[in-house]
Amino acid sequence: MSTLANQLAAAEREEVARAIRLLLARPLLTQAADPAGFELVRRRRDPLARWFDYTCGWTLVVEPRRGYARLAKIRADPDGSRPARRARSGRAPFDRRRYVLLCVAAAELLSMPMTTIGMLADRVVQATAADRALEGFDPVHRPERMAFVDVLKLLESYDVLRAVDGTTDTYVDSAEAKVLYRVDATLLMRLPAAPVGASRLATPPEEVPARFEELLTGLVRERRYGATVDGTADETPGEAATTDAQRNLRLRHSVFRRLFDDPVLYRDDLAEDELAYVTSLTGRQILRRTVEQAGFLLEERAEGFLLVDPDGVATDVRFPDDTSTARVAALLLLEPLCTAPAGMLPEQLAEAGAELLRRFPGWAKAYQSEEGAARLADDAVRTLLDTGLAHRTRGRVVARPAAYRYRLTETVTPSPKGGPGPAKGPDGRPHMTESTTHARGTAASSGIAADGDSK
Repeated sequence: MSTLANQLAAAEREEVARAIRLLLARPLLTQAADPAGFELVRRRRDPLARWFDYTCGWTLVVEPRRGYARLAKIRADPDGSRPARRARSGRAPFDRRRYVLLCVAAAELLSMPMTTIGMLADRVVQATAADRALEGFDPVHRPERMAFVDVLKLLESYDVLRAVDGTTDTYVDSAEAKVLYRVDATLLMRLPAAPVGASRLATPPEEVPARFEELLTGLVRERRYGATVDGTADETPGEAATTDAQRNLRLRHSVFRRLFDDPVLYRDDLAEDELAYVTSLTGRQILRRTVEQAGFLLEERAEGFLLVDPDGVATDVRFPDDTSTARVAALLLLEPLCTAPAGMLPEQLAEAGAELLRRFPGWAKAYQSEEGAARLADDAVRTLLDTGLAHRTRGRVVARPAAYRYRLTETVTPSPKGGPGPAKGPDGRPHMTESTTHARGTAASSGIAADGDSK
């Protein structure tokens, strides 16, 4: 009987660990999108809710009858590395216009259990015309319709909208397209993760640009920690000072939120009290226990911490990854970056991008233009910044310590003239295989803990 109990306990631990990593990658998990994953979260929702609340201070809501689980991930510092992305156009990030239309469309959908794409567009036209702070929406113009379609397809990916008749993409070609939607207003209201509603920060529109950072901080302010770090209280100047328990709670949550949400956490990026907490005896015990409970492998170095998911469940972006031109270029650019301690200027990076295009003329066809080398370098650098492998300082891009875990080894193949040459695929692109890339330490292809949520 004890053997059976041990087996059941081990199975529960494994399921909870997998569900934790699944929710880290997909904070909004629906039964329609992933039946098996949702069933796992539904079955283990109580220990999952306790783990997220204790470790990160995040709230998990599971609605079995409505078929969704929502992990409200909160960060005190703005992070634009994982923007909402378009389902079309190579998954380009949302621009300001699309974010505006997303907010307006979401507000209009709250009172519409069923709607058509034309009715919703008319409501958005009226709403933007009535708000002097917004640019009017004009569906007569194709770029406007394309932006609107990107917004609707994002809401479809969240299962907030479900097309029951017609296809959303048809609206791009004609404003007369007929598409009927069913709206899940309950799920729509679960999308915002901020603990403070925007309506509580009523601010005249003309003051928003100048106070944007202040307002953004106000949206993520949490009363459970008492007074804020800068000495200002959450609610009133007379609020009681932060207690030791609240201070320790804030330190634990602030460190672990970043550890479980970012590819790598550097000691230099931690505040003095945060570093003291995570390196204390108690902090280290909690760190190792929670990492083990989530099923990660912990790499602890002199420079910082990194979590590796052996199964890749919590990984939203892989690196190295030969399915993306920018990520291949990023890996190739690590070699010159790591040999330049002072970093590289934009002009040097553009030249490095041009050298890649010369070495592999049949590769990266989208960048084979006059400004292509600079764009390739910019996209590659953005990948390195987002994965914590590089940072900008004084106009230069500098490799960070985690970048040195990668080493590029060139495979040599016979050239047409009998001499050696760099390995290439049949289309002339760099041949990226396990033998081509090598990661020092734990294999990087296993993936690093990251967030799949759109912010």
